[in-house]
Formats: sequence, C-alpha cells, structure tokens
Amino acid sequence: MDSVSDIVVDEEIVLEACDHLEVPELGVIEQVWETAPIPPTRIPERAGEAVTDLPLEKIPPGGEVAVGVGSRGIANLPDIVRGVVTELTERGYEPFIFPAMGSHGGATESGQREKLATLGVTPETVGCDIRATMEVVQVGETPERGVPVYTDAHAAEADAILPVNRVKPHTDFSGDVESGLSKMLVIGMGKQRGAKTAHDWAVDWSFRNMIPEITEQLLESLPVVGGVAIVEDEHDETTILEGIPPSGFLGRESELLETALERMPTLPYEDIDVLVVDRLGKDVSGQGMDTNVTGRRHFTISEPEPESPDVKRVFARGLTAKTKGNAMGMGAADFVHTDLLDELETEKSLINAITASTVRGVRLPPVVETDRAGLVAALGTVGTRASRSPRVLRVTDTMHLKRCYASAPLVEEAREREDLRVAEEPAPIEFDSGQFVAPSPAE
Repeated sequence: MDSVSDIVVDEEIVLEACDHLEVPELGVIEQVWETAPIPPTRIPERAGEAVTDLPLEKIPPGGEVAVGVGSRGIANLPDIVRGVVTELTERGYEPFIFPAMGSHGGATESGQREKLATLGVTPETVGCDIRATMEVVQVGETPERGVPVYTDAHAAEADAILPVNRVKPHTDFSGDVESGLSKMLVIGMGKQRGAKTAHDWAVDWSFRNMIPEITEQLLESLPVVGGVAIVEDEHDETTILEGIPPSGFLGRESELLETALERMPTLPYEDIDVLVVDRLGKDVSGQGMDTNVTGRRHFTISEPEPESPDVKRVFARGLTAKTKGNAMGMGAADFVHTDLLDELETEKSLINAITASTVRGVRLPPVVETDRAGLVAALGTVGTRASRSPRVLRVTDTMHLKRCYASAPLVEEAREREDLRVAEEPAPIEFDSGQFVAPSPAE
C-alpha cells in the first residue's frame, strides 16, 4: 500500500461485485412528537432556581465552588452553566468551572479547555474562571476490590463541588443510573487516570455496579453540595432542569433516567436492512452513534447488546465538526465513506478507545469512494430482500431523528401509523459523481 488512499475502494469495483444492484427510491417521513421544552429565554433563570434547591448552607461564606462541566451534545449548555454561576455569585460564593470529561480533549489541559470552548463554555460566556488540569488526587478506594478512586485536583481543593450534567441512557451499559451526575463524579472528575482505571475495572466489574458504589464513596469523601440534572426531549431540547442534593444522586437520578428513556429519540422502525448515518461524533454520542438507537453495542466486553432494533448494515458517511477527528464509533459501521477517512484523527481516536477499553469502536471498516458505492455494498450483503423490497433509512445522526429518508416499504408502513407522517413521496435517488445530492434529512 503506497498511501492511505489505497484502502479506498473505487465505486465501479463495488458496483460490479454487487452486479450493479439497483438502489431504491427514497421518500421522507417525520416522527410526530409532543413536547413542552423550557423556553430558551428562561433557561438561565431555571438553572439558577435549580441551584437554590441544593443545601448551599453547607458552603462557607465566600467559599469556592467547583462547577463540573464537560459532556458534549447538551442543548443550551452555556446558558445553563451561566445560570448556575450567576446564582452562586449572587449568593456570595466564588464559582469556577473545571472540565469534568475524563480523557476527552486528547487527555491534555489545553485540549480540555479547547473542548469546553467548543461547547460554548468560556470565561466570557459563563462569567467565571476555568481551571483545567489533568492532575488528580486519590480520595480513597473501594472496600471490597480496592479500586483506587481519583478526582480532579482543583475540585478536591474547593469548598464545594457541583456537577452539571444531562441524565440519559448510556451507550455501553444499562443500570439504575447511567449517564448523569453520578457518572460525571466517577468518570468525568477522575480525568484520564480515573477514567482509565474505571474502564479497566468495568471489564470485570460492570459499570452498573461500579458507578453507584464509587459515587457513594465520593459523596462521603468530597464536599459535593449537589448537582444540576438536565433532561432533554425528543428534539434534544431542555425539558427538565433540577437541583439534586447529594442524598438524591442515585435515587432521583434513577427516576430521571426513566423519564429520559421515555423522551429519547429512536429510529422509527425496528427492522431495517440498511441504515445510512450521515455523521457520527462525540457530540452526538459518546460512542459516535448512540448504541441505544442503532442496537449495536460492540464495545464493552461484559455488557449485552440492546434487544432492538435489528439493523443489518450501517453505512457511515462522515464525522461532525465538533468531534474534531475523534471517530469513536466507526467500528460499529459496516462501511464508511472516504470523507470519514479524510477527517479521521487516529491519535485522538485511539486515546479515547484505550481509556474507555473500547478498541473495537475505532476499527476502520471497509472504505468506499462514493455514497452510491456504500449504499450498494450494504444492500448487496443483506440477502435477497434487498432486491425486492429493501428497508432503507437515512438519518442525519443518531441524535436528530425527527426527519428521515425512507424507502418505499417504510413509507407505506408510515401511512398506517399515528406516530409517523409522510412528508415526501418516494423518488429516485439523485447522485452527482456518485455522491448524494439531497442534503442530510435534518438540514
């Protein structure tokens, strides 16, 4: 192989191998959701109100409050954080932001600052300093297994700690608590060292058991005053902002997880031959493509895959801009477009994979030259139904699922369902030099 481009398979080779399989016509379907998000203009105010529900009297007058921020893909994050900071400041405290994101940002101080800026969180947007470090302190170890427990050095020195995070289903495991405040304490605040330790032990000791136990230990060892929990609706809009005291981190967070599961956007069909995903990225999901959406959990050794949906082939076309080359999740695809290869940063992707013990997530699938080649290759490997009535769905990413391109059999099903609406009738796919002419469905 003379260059990276040599691994890209030409369109004509794929078409000949698949006997020039005809691609299906695609229409547009929309999911019908009833939502009641918090008005954007009220987000900072509601975030401040959530802070007032916490036991702030435990913080000494003028005390420093370490506000943990760092999860990607959260709607209105700068406004939420600004509301938290404003309320703390007005009450006479000295808040500062610290990145609570494990190894993200290339496991460097500058990278984590840059990652926060990418999320819109800067001193100017939220109204306080940012203190970033990869240094950690050990605050104990688990009683039975002796797993060391780490936390951010700046946070450990503060008078109070207040994480801000979205509660949602996790992509690697299922449990009473998944992504949320507790996971931010255990993984995010542990930085690269703590995240790597937790992921290593999770291979033998599931996250579903580890996170609650380590959370309880951190709550006992650190001045956690509570957290601000966020729940989003099907449109990824903020629907709940709630202050949770330390005593509610596990119980109340579990209840909010049930709400998040109910409001989570999912694919509109359980049985799909080919799923075309226009972009994957860490800002979409920690695994690039949300495994709760695709039904493919091929990363964590000791965790079972979701029971549904059944997606036979996935063709991934590219990365989001905000993922900055981190292609975690491409290993869950069966074919990828050469655009994804061009955007890939191998070092950043591998660091993430090593830290999370999910090396299969960054395996590079076969790379095709064009969209037509990717679609035909996927259709040509799912059996005889592909030539008769293929069930093809094209989505922007696994977060934006309201509007999707769908083949005729899926469109016909949509006509019979109250939760779906046919927006456009099926029509031939237009290609320009083998690439899709139609934009992503969410655009």
